[in-house]
Amino acid sequence: MPAKIYLPEDIQPDIIRGLRVAILGYGNQGRAHALNLRDQGVTVITGLHEGSKSRAKAEDDGIPVFTVAEATRQADLLMFCTPDVPMAGIYADHVAPNLRPGQTILFAHGFNIRYERITPPDFVDVAMISPKGPGHLLRSEFQAGRGLAARVAVHQDVSGDSLTTALSYGWGIGCGTSGIYETTFKEETETDLFGEQAVLCGGIPELIKAGFETLVAAGYQPEVAYFECLHEAKLIIDLMYAGGLSHVSKSISDTAEWGGYLAGPRVINAESRAAMDSILAAIQDGSFAAGLIAESEAGEPQFNVYREAVKAHPTEPVGKAVRGRMPFMNRE
Repeated sequence: MPAKIYLPEDIQPDIIRGLRVAILGYGNQGRAHALNLRDQGVTVITGLHEGSKSRAKAEDDGIPVFTVAEATRQADLLMFCTPDVPMAGIYADHVAPNLRPGQTILFAHGFNIRYERITPPDFVDVAMISPKGPGHLLRSEFQAGRGLAARVAVHQDVSGDSLTTALSYGWGIGCGTSGIYETTFKEETETDLFGEQAVLCGGIPELIKAGFETLVAAGYQPEVAYFECLHEAKLIIDLMYAGGLSHVSKSISDTAEWGGYLAGPRVINAESRAAMDSILAAIQDGSFAAGLIAESEAGEPQFNVYREAVKAHPTEPVGKAVRGRMPFMNRE
C-alpha cells in the first residue's frame, strides 16, 4: 500500500511559528534544523551539555545556547538531534525531570522510541520528523529554495494535534515542498538501519573494496582499479538519484548494460539475500541495537579497530593521490 504523502497545502506553517523550539544537539542535523527554522521566522534555542564543542558555532550563528535542562524548561517543542546511543542518558538526566504537560517531543530518528530506551510521560505529545538526507544537504536545499523529503510518525497523541504540529515543524525545516511521507517509528527505524547496513554504508563499500582487491590481485594497476570500482560509482549513483534504475540503463553503454544484467545476480545472489534477511532479523529483534549500545558503553574498542582498518585499506592512499590531481575535487 503506497505511503500517505503530505504536501504544502496539508500543512499549517503558523503552528510552528507560534512555538518556542529547542534543538537538542548542534551537530550536522541540529545546526541545519535550527538555522532553517530561524530563517522561517521560528523562535529557536539550542540545548547543549556543558563544555560542548558546538557551543561556539551556535553562538556564532546567533542561536541562543542553554543547558539541556534549561532549554527543556523554556521550550514548547523539543527536537532531539543528538546521537542515538547517548540520547537516552541525556533524556533521563536532563529532559525528563523538566518536562511539563502540553509540550511536544520530536525525534529525527526513531531508534530510542523503537527500542524503548526512552519512555516519555503520558502528558506530552511524541512524534518524529526525519529528513531524508544529511544536515548539510537539508540546509543547502533550503537555501536554494527547495527542500528534502521527510518522514513523519506519531507515537503519542495527547493533544490530538501531534501530527499537525510535526508537519508544521517539517515545513519549518524546509521539507514541505518535496513531500512528507507518513510512517511509524518502527518502520522508520528498521528500514533506516537496514538500508544503512545492507546497502549504503555496508554493502556498497564492501562491494567497492572487493572489486578493487580483485583487480589489483589480478595484476592491474591500483589507480585503474580505483577509477573503475570507486571513482565511477558516483556516476551511477547520480543517475539512480536523478531517475531511478531504468534511467541508468538508458544512460550507459550497451556493453555496460548487458554485462550488468549478467553479472549482477552472480554477485548479489541467494547467499547475499540470505545475509540481508539475517541483517534485518537482527534489527527487528533488537540484537543489533543491543550490540551497538554495549560497544558504546565499553568505549568503542571494536569501532576503533574498524575505523583504522578503513583508513589502512589500499583504496585510501591511491584515492588520495588520484583526487589530489583533480582540481574540481573538494580538498580533504
